[in-house]
Order: sequence, then structure tokens, then C-alpha cells
Amino acid sequence: MSDPIIFDRAQVRRQRDRAAATLAEHDFLIRESADRLVDRLEDVTREFPLALEIGCHGGELTEKLRGRFGIETLVSCDLSPRMAQAARENCAPWGALVAAADEETLPFAEGRFDLVVSNLSLHWVNDLPGALLQIRRVLKPDGLFVASLLGGGTLKELREIMMEAELAEEGGVSPRVSPFVDVKDAGALLQRAGFSLPVADIDDIPVTYGNPMTLLTDLRGMGETNAVKVRRKSFTRRATLMRALSLYHERYAGPDGRMPASFQVLTLTGWTPAK
Repeated sequence: MSDPIIFDRAQVRRQRDRAAATLAEHDFLIRESADRLVDRLEDVTREFPLALEIGCHGGELTEKLRGRFGIETLVSCDLSPRMAQAARENCAPWGALVAAADEETLPFAEGRFDLVVSNLSLHWVNDLPGALLQIRRVLKPDGLFVASLLGGGTLKELREIMMEAELAEEGGVSPRVSPFVDVKDAGALLQRAGFSLPVADIDDIPVTYGNPMTLLTDLRGMGETNAVKVRRKSFTRRATLMRALSLYHERYAGPDGRMPASFQVLTLTGWTPAK
């Protein structure tokens, strides 16, 4: 039996293509997560001459890996051709190798890379266990995999108020926020894919907004809006949106009027078994 199709991958690509031109105005979460991923790599004493970055966005992590961790050659790729082009242009001064490639069908030879990294991209794959197997395949023996992806607590406030507003205004609910991996399952997925010393941990990154519409603008600007296969294809009704914004302020506004938006980042770490 084939794996269920959760995400519309063509829509994911379109959203990232659309976001590429102005990503730098909305990439705070991508950069923060990249910083934390680099911090994890600093705890490792090994060097990684040939590295692969999956889901490079505009080159935010690519820039931070430059000349570090013994990396002599870094190959970066993204599902979105426009994101890949933006990363290529941003990292052109030091000759980064950037291409468009799909995380679900990695076009790389077996046992090629010393290190594979991925920053906020793998939460969009339909078959995460299969993607992890492919990543293990392209790593050399005793190679390292480190990735960050959005976890289950992400946008819990938005999820709650959108469901409540849609139920009140339209008499039913549709998927509005993508499902995310739970940290309790992530370590088991690494082990199932054949990684040694699997570790999955979690960071909460709190963000506040004066207006929840700015949150929606940031999500669109990062290419992180809803791409669930069974999502409603029409625009959100104005009455539903207005009720949701009102609920957000009523339920979550602090004394200063600002409202929280939760981002939960999972970090996965695993080694390929040494021969």
C-alpha cells in the first residue's frame, strides 16, 4: 500500500517560489533556526570535507557554514528553483554549488557525503521515514545528519482560533495549519531509518506580534502557508478571518497588546554506522 499524500508538493514549490524574492524581509525564523543548528555542529570535533544541505531557502544556513567544520565543498539544494537561484546569487562570492532538487527523491550517489544538514524543510515531505532512509543512503559510513524541522506545538494559537472561528462562521472546519512531527516520534524515526546514536530534542522559539495579520504575512513571506492536500482551495471568508483576528486578540493579547505565536523547532541528529 502506498504512503498517504499529506502535502501538495507542487503547492509547496509554488509557495516557496513566490516567497523567494522577498524572503529576506521575513526570514527571522529561518535564520534563528540556522544559528541553533550551527551551535549543534560546534559540539562535534570531526571535520566534514563534503557536505550536503537539503532545503537551502535563500542561503541563510549556507552562509553560516562557509569555511567552517572542515567543509571543503558544500552542495546546497532546494525544492524551489527560485529559492535555489536566490541562494546561488547570495552565496556567489564564495562559489557555492546550488541546485533545485526534491527532498523526496534525492539525486545523489550512495555513500557520497560526510555531512547532511537541513534547516526547516523536511516538515514538508510526505514520507519522512523514506526521506530519512535516502539521507542515510547518501551519507558515508560514520557520516553525520543534523536537521531542524517544525514540531507539533508550532502555531498552536493560530490553529485554535482558526478552527473556532471557522466553526462559528461556517459550521465546520477544514485543515488550516499543517500537521507537524511530534518530538516523541522523531527519535524513533531516526532509529527506524538506521541511524546510530539518534537524538531528537526541541526548542521553543517565542515570537510576539502587535497584529496577527503580520504573522500571516510572515508565514506567506517564508513560504510556510498551508499546503495540506485536502485544504480548502478558496480564500478564507472575510467574516471568518475577522472573527479569528478578534479571538486572537481577546484570548492572547498581553498587557502591552502584543500576541504570541509559538514556533517549536525539532532538531534531529544521527550518525550512519561505521564499517
